[in-house]
Amino acid sequence: MEKLIIDTDPGVDDAEAILMAAAHPNATIAAILAVGGNVGLEHTVRNALTIVEVLGQDIPVYAGCATPLVIFQEDAAHVHGEDGLGDVGYVPKTRTAESEHAALALLRMANEAPGEYTLVAIGPLTNIAVALKLDPKLPEKLKRFIVMGGAVTAHGNTSNVSAEFNIYHDPEAAHVVFEAWEAYGGLIELVDWEATMRHGIPETVIKTWHALNTPKSNFYKDISAKTMEFIRKYMGRTMMFGADPLAMAVALEPDIVTKAEVRHVSVELTGMYTRGQTTTDWGQRNGRTANTNIILELDIDRFFALMEQGLK
Repeated sequence: MEKLIIDTDPGVDDAEAILMAAAHPNATIAAILAVGGNVGLEHTVRNALTIVEVLGQDIPVYAGCATPLVIFQEDAAHVHGEDGLGDVGYVPKTRTAESEHAALALLRMANEAPGEYTLVAIGPLTNIAVALKLDPKLPEKLKRFIVMGGAVTAHGNTSNVSAEFNIYHDPEAAHVVFEAWEAYGGLIELVDWEATMRHGIPETVIKTWHALNTPKSNFYKDISAKTMEFIRKYMGRTMMFGADPLAMAVALEPDIVTKAEVRHVSVELTGMYTRGQTTTDWGQRNGRTANTNIILELDIDRFFALMEQGLK
């Protein structure tokens, strides 16, 4: 049984990733940690609470960092809607966030049960960087650490063309995290934006999910409409991308991965076009310890099945 702590900035694809995790028979969500990212923290906390209400599960939600460690870069409201969930009016009816800060909640849980929790980071890494500064031994207290972030061959999706959003939103935090895992000698399991692009969700599959006509599938249909329109308008495709669900699939079923490579990854902090870039030592020339298992390919049919399971 995977005991998950999910650090997230919901976010349409964050919502689907959480629905997927909650439906999996061999996983339980122990906590949701909210961070500012796709939209501001006020929205991401509210959205996390909304998702928990849609699930009908008693999952604690902790509010974390509202801003990056150093410089605010950009948000993704133009993709997810100003409220982060497609601007269709979903709000929590009864749930409220816990009083403990997300970074402190993460440290408390990791220290109470070392080696038991899998941490899944599907937003900027600010909360985790703060936790690491308070307890540098955090990496050795986690069972696994999965990150959705980066663009390992510099095909990014932000105004800084070589950078992916979650890393670019807070490069300093990402730098702290990747350096910490290198120092520990562990591996971050990284699902990057380029893997997301290779595992796009075609319109035929999306229509099948919409036809389920369940409360969860209808919720997903509502919140994803604006994102689908963005993809149609700016990318010329009628489809969806499931960046965060892809990372969650790796967390839930590790053997879904069909191709991966272990390499050293670092985060660039300067440069007009390189700030936030995840620089990958593909040739193993820098002499540094590998800190990342880069997920390159997944069983896409199993991935779609996991997403559908989360909507039933």
